Amino acid sequence: MYEGVVQDLIDELGRLPGVGPKSAQRIAFHLLQAEPTDVRRLADVLMEVKAKVRFCSVCFNVSEDEQCRICRDPRRETTVLCVVEEYKDVVAIERTREFRGRYHVLGGAISPIDGIGPDQLRIKELLPRLADGVVTEVILATDPNLEGEATATYLTRLLGPMGLQVTRLASGLPVGGDLEYADEVTLGRAFVGRRAAE
Repeated sequence: MYEGVVQDLIDELGRLPGVGPKSAQRIAFHLLQAEPTDVRRLADVLMEVKAKVRFCSVCFNVSEDEQCRICRDPRRETTVLCVVEEYKDVVAIERTREFRGRYHVLGGAISPIDGIGPDQLRIKELLPRLADGVVTEVILATDPNLEGEATATYLTRLLGPMGLQVTRLASGLPVGGDLEYADEVTLGRAFVGRRAAE
Protein backbone atom coordinates (compact mmCIF):
# COMPACT_ATOMS: atom_id res chain seq x y z
CA MET A 1 0.00 0.00 0.00
CA TYR A 2 1.23 3.45 -0.89
CA GLU A 3 0.22 6.79 0.49
CA GLY A 4 -2.38 9.23 -0.74
CA VAL A 5 -2.57 10.13 -4.39
CA VAL A 6 -0.16 7.38 -5.54
CA GLN A 7 -2.44 4.70 -4.08
CA ASP A 8 -5.45 6.51 -5.57
CA LEU A 9 -3.80 6.34 -9.01
CA ILE A 10 -3.02 2.62 -8.60
CA ASP A 11 -6.60 1.96 -7.48
CA GLU A 12 -8.08 3.83 -10.46
CA LEU A 13 -5.80 2.08 -12.94
CA GLY A 14 -6.69 -1.25 -11.34
CA ARG A 15 -10.36 -0.64 -12.15
CA LEU A 16 -9.56 -0.77 -15.89
CA PRO A 17 -10.47 -4.07 -17.59
CA GLY A 18 -7.56 -6.45 -17.87
CA VAL A 19 -5.35 -4.43 -15.51
CA GLY A 20 -4.53 -6.31 -12.32
CA PRO A 21 -2.89 -4.89 -9.19
CA LYS A 22 0.69 -5.48 -10.41
CA SER A 23 0.03 -3.96 -13.83
CA ALA A 24 -1.71 -0.98 -12.22
CA GLN A 25 1.33 -0.42 -10.02
CA ARG A 26 3.72 -0.64 -13.01
CA ILE A 27 1.63 1.83 -15.03
CA ALA A 28 1.40 4.21 -12.07
CA PHE A 29 5.16 4.24 -11.57
CA HIS A 30 5.73 4.63 -15.29
CA LEU A 31 3.50 7.74 -15.22
CA LEU A 32 5.37 9.07 -12.18
CA GLN A 33 8.68 8.79 -14.03
CA ALA A 34 7.35 10.14 -17.34
CA GLU A 35 7.89 13.69 -18.50
CA PRO A 36 5.09 16.07 -17.46
CA THR A 37 4.36 16.83 -21.13
CA ASP A 38 3.78 13.13 -21.84
CA VAL A 39 1.40 12.80 -18.90
CA ARG A 40 -0.42 15.99 -19.96
CA ARG A 41 -0.79 14.63 -23.53
CA LEU A 42 -2.31 11.43 -22.15
CA ALA A 43 -4.68 13.38 -19.90
CA ASP A 44 -5.68 15.65 -22.80
CA VAL A 45 -6.43 12.68 -25.06
CA LEU A 46 -8.54 11.04 -22.35
CA MET A 47 -10.56 14.22 -21.88
CA GLU A 48 -10.93 14.69 -25.65
CA VAL A 49 -12.20 11.12 -26.08
CA LYS A 50 -14.82 11.66 -23.37
CA ALA A 51 -15.89 14.94 -24.96
CA LYS A 52 -15.99 13.88 -28.63
CA VAL A 53 -16.76 10.18 -28.86
CA ARG A 54 -20.36 9.01 -28.80
CA PHE A 55 -22.33 6.06 -30.06
CA CYS A 56 -23.61 5.80 -33.63
CA SER A 57 -27.33 6.54 -33.74
CA VAL A 58 -27.88 3.58 -36.07
CA CYS A 59 -25.61 0.70 -35.00
CA PHE A 60 -24.22 1.92 -31.63
CA ASN A 61 -20.59 1.59 -32.68
CA VAL A 62 -18.25 4.29 -31.37
CA SER A 63 -18.13 7.39 -33.52
CA GLU A 64 -17.20 11.05 -33.45
CA ASP A 65 -20.22 11.85 -35.66
CA GLU A 66 -23.95 11.15 -35.44
CA GLN A 67 -23.35 8.02 -37.54
CA CYS A 68 -20.19 5.91 -37.73
CA ARG A 69 -18.20 5.62 -40.96
CA ILE A 70 -19.63 2.14 -41.66
CA CYS A 71 -23.24 3.30 -41.46
CA ARG A 72 -22.42 6.32 -43.65
CA ASP A 73 -20.69 4.19 -46.31
CA PRO A 74 -23.11 3.68 -49.24
CA ARG A 75 -20.96 0.82 -50.57
CA ARG A 76 -21.80 -1.42 -47.61
CA GLU A 77 -24.39 -4.17 -48.13
CA THR A 78 -27.71 -3.24 -46.54
CA THR A 79 -29.20 -6.74 -46.70
CA VAL A 80 -26.78 -8.35 -44.22
CA LEU A 81 -26.54 -7.29 -40.59
CA CYS A 82 -23.87 -8.61 -38.23
CA VAL A 83 -24.83 -8.51 -34.54
CA VAL A 84 -21.88 -8.24 -32.16
CA GLU A 85 -21.52 -7.83 -28.40
CA GLU A 86 -19.03 -4.95 -28.21
CA TYR A 87 -17.39 -2.24 -30.32
CA LYS A 88 -14.07 -4.09 -30.29
CA ASP A 89 -15.79 -6.95 -32.12
CA VAL A 90 -16.53 -4.62 -35.05
CA VAL A 91 -12.82 -3.82 -35.32
CA ALA A 92 -11.89 -7.51 -35.18
CA ILE A 93 -14.33 -8.39 -37.98
CA GLU A 94 -13.32 -5.39 -40.10
CA ARG A 95 -9.67 -6.50 -39.91
CA THR A 96 -10.61 -9.71 -41.75
CA ARG A 97 -11.89 -7.71 -44.77
CA GLU A 98 -14.38 -10.57 -45.30
CA PHE A 99 -17.58 -8.80 -44.25
CA ARG A 100 -19.06 -5.93 -46.26
CA GLY A 101 -22.44 -5.56 -44.53
CA ARG A 102 -23.56 -3.46 -41.58
CA TYR A 103 -23.40 -3.98 -37.82
CA HIS A 104 -25.48 -3.77 -34.67
CA VAL A 105 -23.63 -3.51 -31.34
CA LEU A 106 -25.60 -4.98 -28.43
CA GLY A 107 -23.43 -3.49 -25.69
CA GLY A 108 -22.82 -6.81 -23.96
CA ALA A 109 -24.26 -10.30 -23.63
CA ILE A 110 -26.98 -11.93 -21.58
CA SER A 111 -25.51 -12.88 -18.21
CA PRO A 112 -28.01 -13.62 -15.42
CA ILE A 113 -25.16 -13.95 -12.90
CA ASP A 114 -24.16 -10.34 -13.61
CA GLY A 115 -27.79 -9.18 -13.71
CA ILE A 116 -27.71 -8.56 -17.47
CA GLY A 117 -30.85 -9.64 -19.28
CA PRO A 118 -32.18 -8.85 -22.77
CA ASP A 119 -33.60 -5.54 -21.53
CA GLN A 120 -30.11 -4.28 -20.64
CA LEU A 121 -28.88 -4.86 -24.20
CA ARG A 122 -29.71 -2.95 -27.38
CA ILE A 123 -32.10 -5.63 -28.63
CA LYS A 124 -35.15 -3.36 -28.71
CA GLU A 125 -33.16 -1.02 -31.00
CA LEU A 126 -32.34 -3.95 -33.29
CA LEU A 127 -35.93 -4.89 -34.08
CA PRO A 128 -36.91 -1.67 -35.94
CA ARG A 129 -33.82 -2.09 -38.15
CA LEU A 130 -35.22 -5.43 -39.31
CA ALA A 131 -38.87 -4.42 -39.68
CA ASP A 132 -38.69 -2.78 -43.14
CA GLY A 133 -37.61 -5.99 -44.92
CA VAL A 134 -34.32 -4.63 -46.29
CA VAL A 135 -32.21 -6.94 -44.11
CA THR A 136 -32.53 -10.56 -45.22
CA GLU A 137 -29.74 -12.16 -43.15
CA VAL A 138 -28.68 -11.57 -39.57
CA ILE A 139 -25.27 -12.96 -38.61
CA LEU A 140 -24.94 -13.60 -34.88
CA ALA A 141 -21.29 -12.96 -34.06
CA THR A 142 -21.44 -13.24 -30.29
CA ASP A 143 -18.55 -14.73 -28.32
CA PRO A 144 -18.35 -18.54 -28.19
CA ASN A 145 -18.80 -18.64 -24.41
CA LEU A 146 -21.78 -19.26 -22.14
CA GLU A 147 -23.02 -15.66 -22.26
CA GLY A 148 -22.51 -15.35 -26.02
CA GLU A 149 -24.32 -18.63 -26.66
CA ALA A 150 -27.23 -17.57 -24.43
CA THR A 151 -27.48 -14.28 -26.33
CA ALA A 152 -27.34 -16.02 -29.71
CA THR A 153 -30.01 -18.53 -28.65
CA TYR A 154 -32.29 -15.76 -27.40
CA LEU A 155 -31.87 -13.76 -30.62
CA THR A 156 -32.43 -16.84 -32.80
CA ARG A 157 -35.76 -17.51 -31.08
CA LEU A 158 -36.73 -13.84 -31.25
CA LEU A 159 -35.82 -13.33 -34.92
CA GLY A 160 -36.95 -16.73 -36.26
CA PRO A 161 -40.62 -15.76 -36.68
CA MET A 162 -39.60 -12.68 -38.69
CA GLY A 163 -38.69 -14.85 -41.69
CA LEU A 164 -35.04 -13.77 -41.69
CA GLN A 165 -32.11 -16.03 -42.36
CA VAL A 166 -30.34 -16.15 -38.99
CA THR A 167 -26.79 -17.52 -39.10
CA ARG A 168 -24.06 -18.00 -36.51
CA LEU A 169 -20.32 -17.68 -37.02
CA ALA A 170 -18.60 -21.04 -37.33
CA SER A 171 -16.40 -22.06 -34.44
CA GLY A 172 -13.90 -24.81 -33.92
CA LEU A 173 -10.17 -25.39 -34.00
CA PRO A 174 -7.86 -22.41 -34.45
CA VAL A 175 -5.38 -22.42 -37.31
CA GLY A 176 -2.04 -23.64 -36.01
CA GLY A 177 -3.60 -25.37 -33.00
CA ASP A 178 -2.99 -28.93 -31.81
CA LEU A 179 -5.85 -31.39 -31.30
CA GLU A 180 -4.40 -32.62 -28.02
CA TYR A 181 -4.70 -29.13 -26.49
CA ALA A 182 -8.25 -28.43 -27.69
CA ASP A 183 -10.97 -28.56 -25.06
CA GLU A 184 -13.97 -30.86 -25.55
CA VAL A 185 -16.40 -28.05 -26.50
CA THR A 186 -14.08 -26.61 -29.17
CA LEU A 187 -13.31 -30.03 -30.60
CA GLY A 188 -17.01 -30.96 -30.56
CA ARG A 189 -17.91 -27.79 -32.45
CA ALA A 190 -15.19 -28.50 -34.98
CA PHE A 191 -16.86 -31.85 -35.71
CA VAL A 192 -20.34 -30.36 -35.92
CA GLY A 193 -19.17 -27.54 -38.20
CA ARG A 194 -17.06 -29.71 -40.48
CA ARG A 195 -17.22 -29.01 -44.22
CA ALA A 196 -16.15 -30.71 -47.43
CA ALA A 197 -12.41 -30.82 -48.07
CA GLU A 198 -11.29 -28.52 -50.84
